[in-house]
Amino acid sequence: MKRQIACGLAALPLLALPGVPAAFADSAGITFSNGRTFTEQTGEQLFTHVCAACHLDQGQGAVGAGHYPALANNANLESAGYPILILLQGQKGMPPVGQMMSDDQIAAVVNYVRTHFGNNYQDAVTAEDVKASR
Repeated sequence: MKRQIACGLAALPLLALPGVPAAFADSAGITFSNGRTFTEQTGEQLFTHVCAACHLDQGQGAVGAGHYPALANNANLESAGYPILILLQGQKGMPPVGQMMSDDQIAAVVNYVRTHFGNNYQDAVTAEDVKASR
């Protein structure tokens, strides 16, 4: 018996293993989308399910198979337009994941990152700001 779970942007077939509950994938907090957009709506949900895979759970970034810059205490986030453009256009190894988000979703995740992880940038981004950057 085969099952499919979403893993990043690709779907991987999994074989059912003895002793592994059928709800295995769902219990990991995986959410499914139509393949072109993310279903998460809040900044925290988007960060946790999309961004943290590379930038890690506290935005600390990582170096290994690639370089994933820290979002924590990141002075580049002071200008709200910077993270919007990075999400929309991508940069180096980061794909333009904002193309799979609505304007509201991009504003939510940008505002979340800019007010968490040691960042304290309080000038909130709006969906209109994102729309103007597309």
